[in-house]
Amino acid sequence: MPIAQFAENKSSNDSAKSKTFVFKDEGHTLGNALRCVISSYPDVQFCGYTVPHPAESKMHFRIQMHTGRAVDALKRGLEDLVSICDITLEKFEEELQSQ
Repeated sequence: MPIAQFAENKSSNDSAKSKTFVFKDEGHTLGNALRCVISSYPDVQFCGYTVPHPAESKMHFRIQMHTGRAVDALKRGLEDLVSICDITLEKFEEELQSQ
């Protein structure tokens, strides 16, 4: 999952708080799940994503922070999403084996 950042034309502190990341070969599945996780953080002011065009295989993911860096929120969100998926898979396998 290659990720690129759009360049921001603001001071370094402001641009660290607000970033748009471009995920290549990703779409609504990752975008919506990641948005749900990151938008629940109290230090996040705005979190959203767009898929610019169905013919393009990329997703734009925007994070704006009250405090902290947007890239740190993205890293935390990806880690938390992996944990959620691991727990979900564990619970599913437990239920499947109990039947």
